[in-house]
Amino acid sequence: MTAPESQQVADPEAVKRHPVLFRAVRQRRNPRLRRTDITVTDEQAVKRAVKAASLGNAMEWFDFGIYSYLAVTLGHVFFPSGSDTTQLLSSFATFAVAFLVRPLGGMFFGPMGDRLGRKKVLALTMIMMAVGTFAIGLIPSHDTIGVGAPVLLIVFRMLQGFSTGGEYGGASTFIAEYAPDKRRGFFGSFLEIGTLAGYVGAAGLVTALYALLDDPQMDAWGWRIPFLVAGPLGLVGLYLRLRLDETPAFRKLEGGKVRATEAADRVETIAKGDLAQIFRQYWPTLILCVCLVGAYSITDYMLLSYMPTYLSDELGYSETHGLLILIGVMVFLMLLISQVGKLSDRFGRKPLLMAGMVGFFVLSLPSFLLIRQGGIPAITLGMLMLGLSLVCLLGTMSSALPALFPTHVRYGSLSVAYNLSASIFGGTTPLLITALISWSGTNLMPAYYAMAAGLVGIIAVACMKETAQKPLDGSPPSVETREEAAELCAAQSPDPKF
Repeated sequence: MTAPESQQVADPEAVKRHPVLFRAVRQRRNPRLRRTDITVTDEQAVKRAVKAASLGNAMEWFDFGIYSYLAVTLGHVFFPSGSDTTQLLSSFATFAVAFLVRPLGGMFFGPMGDRLGRKKVLALTMIMMAVGTFAIGLIPSHDTIGVGAPVLLIVFRMLQGFSTGGEYGGASTFIAEYAPDKRRGFFGSFLEIGTLAGYVGAAGLVTALYALLDDPQMDAWGWRIPFLVAGPLGLVGLYLRLRLDETPAFRKLEGGKVRATEAADRVETIAKGDLAQIFRQYWPTLILCVCLVGAYSITDYMLLSYMPTYLSDELGYSETHGLLILIGVMVFLMLLISQVGKLSDRFGRKPLLMAGMVGFFVLSLPSFLLIRQGGIPAITLGMLMLGLSLVCLLGTMSSALPALFPTHVRYGSLSVAYNLSASIFGGTTPLLITALISWSGTNLMPAYYAMAAGLVGIIAVACMKETAQKPLDGSPPSVETREEAAELCAAQSPDPKF
């Protein structure tokens, strides 16, 4: 190379004016794609993966949701001494215990999923959740064995929380790595449909029990039924997950075939499952994920877990009324989630996430003022206003969060960040709101709490990068047809005009 040419290489504008040099530099930075580098998805395989992950997630959250909807009854059974508020606080404190161990589960299962594969770990978390939930249904009451009853309850709640630590990160990673790039939002949204389906199933069963049984019957044995149902449901979820193949992205990573994107062409310096290196190298992204999930978790658990208790404990409605309204709202949201996922594929993740966060910041206070007025129409309208903000997050988070991290650390990083945030902010939401209402004397504290969460979420969304319609970091492009793969290869070839 001549001296003038060396100077041109150092000058980007000069390089663009030199056709031969520009083509050489561009090829070196972004090697031309080959068709074998691109993943062409099998639509039926994608649908099977989405079905198994979503149904499994539904069963996980059915197990987890039962406890929150039975909080008042469980307070009577396991914490019989003290006032109603003390019983409720004790019950919610035990609810929060499961979240305290979720980060430990994320740190254990997440790196394991990056080392051994997504499928095996998701099957293991399903077994542990089913066992923990089923065991709660067998615990003798406080009247029978005394303090041993709440101790056993805490132990099995911790087992539930530990297993859940590997669930969301794994399930969202599983769907994200199966889905084609241009439809990742649509397919990812079904994971949250599964979450709501689990909550609806739990709320529906608990509502039926409250309607059919009186309080002494519920306290004596009726509360056990939903927990005992978890056993056979767990076997169904396990069967569905064991039938699946490993994700294409993980198989290519295992086979050493990952290339064809700038991210994939980087030399990987982190071993799969190296948790310490994840914290050292990806701490900015971990913090961003914690903030996003924190805002999402507070609003999600406030509406989907705490609201029936708020209506009964603060406004004097029966447990049945609160659950029936919530079921109606959740079914309505389930009809919208996939459409929100499609919108996120078309317009991007950030606009939809921002709409949800702004919605909570602006609409939380008007919503709770409506709810506080009382009457089924006002309560339903207030909860729908919160629900429309939440659905913007539900339909988008499951595709936005996995895209924050590269393939070789995705399961571990997402599991750690998600569960750390859910532990600090999500699981403590019912407990903190109940305590804040008792301390402040105003039942508008949930609105102020949601507004604070929305403000944090607005800042976090503003700081994140747009990932819609782009390959996952560390993975080759994923398309639906061979024709699309050919077009992508042609589109990324060096431009002879420069």
